[in-house]
Amino acid sequence: MLPDDALARMPAVPKGPTTPPPPADPCDPADTFRQARQARRLELVEDYVELIADLIDETGEARQVDIAQRLGVAQPTVAKMLKRLVAGGLVLQRPYRGVFLTPSGQELAEMSRSRHQIVEAFLRAVGVSPDTARIDAEGIEHHASDETLEVFRAFVARMT
Repeated sequence: MLPDDALARMPAVPKGPTTPPPPADPCDPADTFRQARQARRLELVEDYVELIADLIDETGEARQVDIAQRLGVAQPTVAKMLKRLVAGGLVLQRPYRGVFLTPSGQELAEMSRSRHQIVEAFLRAVGVSPDTARIDAEGIEHHASDETLEVFRAFVARMT
């Protein structure tokens, strides 16, 4: 687990799981809430790098204006986050050329996509409609542990 101040400074790509491990003391609500807050902060980072990767795949570039439009936020909000992502070594910004993922950013985007696909496939396998599964997976993917994702993946593999 990253120290609280590391996220404020924009962490590098997390090593291992993107979600915190189960608390050492499951009866300690402070540990549980602390880990949930960290997962929410990482969720935003993952959403940005995944969106940047999607835009590059779809259009060949990721521009700040397109990121803002897709996320439904103001461009200054995107600019602030992009600075954090640059500081974290996840993206590069080139004047007049948009935003590009570093190898670390690409790795995080691929990991996030994979997590999303596992969760969405699991939800569909248990009978959730495709549209609802896609929407719900967007939130669940960031908060499910690696252990849970592996169980989801194994369940889907057994069903196919």
